[in-house]
Order: sequence, then structure tokens, then C-alpha cells
Amino acid sequence: MSGDEMTILRTVLALPALAARRAQVGGQAVIEGVMMRGVEHWSLAVRRPDQSIGIHDYPLVSWMVRYPVLRAPIVRGVVALVESLVVGVRALTTSANESLGEEEEQLSKKEIAVTVTLAFAFAIALFFLAPLGLTGLLDRWLGEGILFWLVEGVIRVAIFVAYLVVITILPDLRRVFEYHGAEHMSIHALEHGEELTPDAVGKYRTLHLRCGTSFLLVVLVVSVFVFAAVGRPAWYWLVLSRVVLIPLIAGISYEIIKWAGRHEGSAFVRVIMWPGLALQWLTTRRPDRAQIEVAIAALEKIVELEPQDRPPAKGVEVMA
Repeated sequence: MSGDEMTILRTVLALPALAARRAQVGGQAVIEGVMMRGVEHWSLAVRRPDQSIGIHDYPLVSWMVRYPVLRAPIVRGVVALVESLVVGVRALTTSANESLGEEEEQLSKKEIAVTVTLAFAFAIALFFLAPLGLTGLLDRWLGEGILFWLVEGVIRVAIFVAYLVVITILPDLRRVFEYHGAEHMSIHALEHGEELTPDAVGKYRTLHLRCGTSFLLVVLVVSVFVFAAVGRPAWYWLVLSRVVLIPLIAGISYEIIKWAGRHEGSAFVRVIMWPGLALQWLTTRRPDRAQIEVAIAALEKIVELEPQDRPPAKGVEVMA
């Protein structure tokens, strides 16, 4: 094959990646609905008991806009994670009420703070302290070298995967995973310039590189390297390190996902991010047409509020 022919072939193969545009939109599946988040707004679409779709939108003023110092690398990842949890809690509460035909009850700042704190405490205990404790039981065989950190990391990932497997078999969560798939599919359609119709959205896959599932797996992998740098201090410092270093790990992981999201056309990026995509086979399911309609309704509201032809906001990466 000549050099010109090789150039043409590379161009043809690259066209799908070049055609996709970076949409600053992410989302989350909720109870009988989908939340979509843009840069300055977030929307919520929920299937009501009478089969109509309730659509809501809310302003979103990021702490990174109010306090520019929070845009610094690593720091912005921690801020983005906390903001996502706060919005997610509000969206889940609203969707649960509306899906049952009940009036919306706004959570107070205190209730949101308590809910987010409990969520963090559960995650830290299950995915960071428990692996350390289990690895400690094998201490006599592992020693204090790299084997200890590798085994702890493997146990941490195993607990995470087991957790995902357990929640996927719960009947009440299956529809949430289907809405998760609908959310990803509609974002794919937007990024490829497709018309937001059920038929157009239905052509796309349920996996997305910027998914929070991929982010969590990156967190677990990054933690191996960060904790290895700590060494083996006294047990109380070892336990404390599994808590106080989480913001650093989350910040580094956010930067990795941010970089990967901007280079998703790269074969190298797709290879290293493949395990995260594979995990999404657990957290997403193929939705039906009615669920796709809900995801489209939420996304259309964000597109209405934040036209996609305007210049992108700098330094902003939204999880899909």
C-alpha cells in the first residue's frame, strides 16, 4: 500500500472520532428518570405514574466559578465530586417523589450534608478500610514490600466489583441501570450531532468513556500508587492515611478522566480505559423506548438552556 493510500485509510478510520464533538453534558440515572447536568444548569425528567414526563430545571453555580482558586488541578476534581454528589442527592429525592405522584420535598442544606457525609463514610469503610483490614490478615506472608500494596489493591477492586454485582441483581435497581444506559445513549447522539429522537438515540451503545463507573475504577487503581508512597507507618497512621489521602486520590483520578475524555479517539486511551468500560456492562442495561424518551427530555432541556454551538467553558469536564 502506497503512502497516499495509507493516509487516506487513516483519515477514513479517524472520521468517526473527528465527527464527535465534545458536549459539556453529563448525567445520572435516578428513580424512573434521568438527571442531566450542563455547565450552568441541571435538569431532571421523570416518568410519572400517569405516564407523562415531568421536566424540571435548576440553575447551577459551581464553587469553581465563585472561587477561581478551586479550579487548580487536583483541587477541582474534589470540588467536582462533591458538587456531583450534592446534585445527585437532590435529583434522587425529587425523582423518588415524582415517580410516586407525590409533591416535591426540597431537602435542606443540613439534610444534604448529612446524606453526602454518610455516603462518603460508607464508601471509605467498604472500599478503603475493609481492604486494608483484610490485607493485614495476610501480613505474615506479604511482608512490607510492593506485594502488600498490590494485594490490597486487588482486594479493593474485588470488593468494588462484588458490590456492583450484588446491586445489579436487585430487581428495584434494574430499571435505574436501564435509565443509566438511556442517559449514555442520548449523550452519544448529541456528541455525534444526531437528532434527539428515540430512533436516532437507540443506535448508540450504553457505554461511555466519561462515566462515573470508570472514574471509580480509576480511583481504586490510583490509590495503589498513592498508598504505596506512604509506606508502612504505625497502624494508626496507616488507617488514617486511607481517609485523609482520598481527596488527593480523587483529584488525580479526575485529571486522568478529564484527559481521557478529551482524547477518547486515541487507541491508547481506549485500551487503558477499557476495564472501566467493561464494568459498565454491570451498571448499564439496554433501555426501552419509553426510557429513552425520558433521557431525551432531560437532555433537550439542557440543550435549550445551554446551546451547544456556543464556545465551550474552559476547564470544565462533566461526567457522563
